[in-house]
Amino acid sequence: MAARINKKRSFLFVSKVLGKHIPVGPYTPLLSGAALALLLYLEMSADDADREIMDKLMDQAVHGLIHPEFAEEAYRDLLAARLELPQPVLFIGFAETATALGHSMYNMFAGGASYIHTTREDIPELESVVTFEEEHSHAVDHLCYALNPELLSGSEPIVLVDDEITTGNTAINTIRDIQSKFPRREYVVASLLDWRSAGNIQAYRDLEQELGIRITALSLLQGSIEVKGTPLLNAEAGAGGEESAAAELVTTYVQDGLERLQVTSADSHGVINPSPYLKYSGRFGLESADNKRLDEGVTRIAEQLRGLREGTRTLVLGVGEFMYLPMRIAAEMGEGVAYQSSTRSPIYPQRRADYGVHSAAAYPSAGDTEITNFIYNVDPGQYDDIFVLLERDVPRQRIEPMTDILQRLAGNKVHLIVLASEPETGGSRT
Repeated sequence: MAARINKKRSFLFVSKVLGKHIPVGPYTPLLSGAALALLLYLEMSADDADREIMDKLMDQAVHGLIHPEFAEEAYRDLLAARLELPQPVLFIGFAETATALGHSMYNMFAGGASYIHTTREDIPELESVVTFEEEHSHAVDHLCYALNPELLSGSEPIVLVDDEITTGNTAINTIRDIQSKFPRREYVVASLLDWRSAGNIQAYRDLEQELGIRITALSLLQGSIEVKGTPLLNAEAGAGGEESAAAELVTTYVQDGLERLQVTSADSHGVINPSPYLKYSGRFGLESADNKRLDEGVTRIAEQLRGLREGTRTLVLGVGEFMYLPMRIAAEMGEGVAYQSSTRSPIYPQRRADYGVHSAAAYPSAGDTEITNFIYNVDPGQYDDIFVLLERDVPRQRIEPMTDILQRLAGNKVHLIVLASEPETGGSRT
């Protein structure tokens, strides 16, 4: 656990399998979503004929999560199972922490699945089909931009995916909003951790009765917690440890062959970024038929990035909500690669063996300078090369606060990788 710098909730569970606050092997967070997918399959469709096989796969998945050296094998075996649900299912991942978790869960199903993740980004040209609040969060508004207006209009079950359920209020708020616009009979709330109290569990039952729906909760670990004390509201500055000389920064535009969406974003000051978004990142909706195209793009990017590696210790860094594609790319970049993402979660760092966050580096977000982002648990010289992947281009002066920090952390070189559908004039630049 760690202390959250937040008056609404004073604690945070720092996951060793999520790939957010702690660097992990990329197959570990991919496997965590796959394990949730297997739980859903066992709940909705597994019969006696294949339950024994599925139980063995679940044992293998749990073993891989506990022992990361077996995570890749467990993930690949689960993917090879080609799971199919008896009816279409829509998955919704909660921003920012569970965007990759939800995507990995959805990706396990060979057909009949669709996915979208919520976002905190303001895209003026599009209208959010779902809007709700996360009451305990430092950033409360969730938006949901579905390009296909039919995505939420069916009667299929909706699976809400979050990394952790503490009270269940976020899921309740989401279900209420969806049900008021796109009513259906069945919801599933899937999470790595479920800490709901008896009263919180009853709140689900009460909502079922009120709305005439069914809510199923799935988690890899369930228990109860009690937290005492007051929140710490001031973080220790700096990343900790001795800083090395600034590593070289190399910017590379990588042509990925993936389709772009020609819409813009606006920050808190109304400043517009005209750079297009990846159409199939998950933010705008995906269907199973899109997965092959994404897989091809991931392999194409990873092949190019493997050739840029110079050291044996590499960190691949996603940015905020943009987690899943960098995670997948990291998984195909060879041995000695760790993955994590930057985050807007404010956490108090402290160097203790029994504490989840030992270092923190803060900087203004490239997407919105009013938002502070953090990189946790990376020490100077821990990695030879650091690759930070951007979904879309941003003005150089906006990304510099982040790259300045990374240059003090990397032992050799920082690669700023900007994904692009077409080659930029002049190619790579430093």
